[in-house]
Amino acid sequence: MQDSQPVFSIQPERAGDEPDIVRLNARAFGPGRFARTAYRIREGLEPAPGLRFTARIDDRLVGSIRFTAVAIGGAVGGLLLGPLVIDPDYAGRGAGRALIDRGLGVGRDEGYRLVLLVGDLSYYERCGFQVVPPGRILLPGPVDPARLLAAELVPGALGDYAGLVRGSAARG
Repeated sequence: MQDSQPVFSIQPERAGDEPDIVRLNARAFGPGRFARTAYRIREGLEPAPGLRFTARIDDRLVGSIRFTAVAIGGAVGGLLLGPLVIDPDYAGRGAGRALIDRGLGVGRDEGYRLVLLVGDLSYYERCGFQVVPPGRILLPGPVDPARLLAAELVPGALGDYAGLVRGSAARG
C-alpha cells in the first residue's frame, strides 16, 4: 500500500505559533540563518499585516511563510518573501508551494506589486519567480545575483523597481 499525500491546511498564523515557527526555522536552517542578507533586511520589522501563514496537518504546524514590506530604491509596494520553512519530514509534499501561492494571492489582493526573495530558481520558478536582471535591485549585503528572484504581482512591475532594498511599512 502506498503512502497517501498529506492534506495541508493553509491558515493565517495564530498568536501562539511563534515558538513552533522558531523551532522549525532552527531545525531547517540552523544558526547561520541570522547572518544571511535577507534576515538583515527583516531584522526589527514585523511581517506585513495579513501576510503570515502556516501549513498544518490536522493541528500540527508543519510549515510557515512570512512576507515583509520593502521599498526598492525608494519605491514602495514590494514584499520580501521569507522565511519559508517546511518541517523536513514533510519536504517535497506540496506545503511550500501552497504557502507561496496563498501569500502571493493575498499580497496581490492587498495592493502589493512585486515579491522578492533569495533562493533557488529551480524551486521558485514554478511559482512565477524569475531572476532579477543583475545590478537592477540591490540588497544591503552579499547575494549571489543568480539567486535574487522576483515575482510580479502586477504585470510589468519589475520594470518599475531599481535600487537598494529596505524595510518599509508602506504598501503600493
